[in-house]
Amino acid sequence: MEGGAYGAGKAGGAFDPYTLVRQPHTILRVVSWVFSIVVFGSIVNEGYLNIPDEAEGGKEFCIYNRNPNACSYGVTVGVLAFLTCLLYLALDVYFPQISSVKDRKKAVLSDIGVSAFWAFLWFVGFCFLANQWQVSKPKDNPLNEGTDAARAAITFSFFSIFTWSLTAALAVRRFKDLTFQEEYNTLFPSMAQP
Repeated sequence: MEGGAYGAGKAGGAFDPYTLVRQPHTILRVVSWVFSIVVFGSIVNEGYLNIPDEAEGGKEFCIYNRNPNACSYGVTVGVLAFLTCLLYLALDVYFPQISSVKDRKKAVLSDIGVSAFWAFLWFVGFCFLANQWQVSKPKDNPLNEGTDAARAAITFSFFSIFTWSLTAALAVRRFKDLTFQEEYNTLFPSMAQP
């Protein structure tokens, strides 16, 4: 990355999409965005079964051990992660135009906190979905409908733990690099970038 403050080029520079898509945190955000689509899409599309049964009245139920909380959690986390990825992708686009060092610092700190929080939520989601899938009874789904989608949601929840954790780690590295830059500019103001 060219020299600048808090992981961006000089403030007020022109938007460069090529530089944006080459940045590791942008790539991880796009990957996290795709993973969130897979998770909530799998659950919404095939995570609910509707088996006509006289005793049950043909009610719809969640494929994960008939636990509606499992499906609701997966869909909620997936949709909110999708929106969070879009928000931070927009911040990545806008970041080079932020001229205040304090504002850049706040943006990077929020990236650290939000990414770590989402890694935790995906960990909880993976454990919850995997547990509910493990204790599901074969008699609840005799035709094995939606099993591939259920497994896909569990798998991509697991992968999301790592993409969000790596995003947080990259944000920490970005913060350290930029804090060093700020200290250097304080110590050597004559060499500071305009």
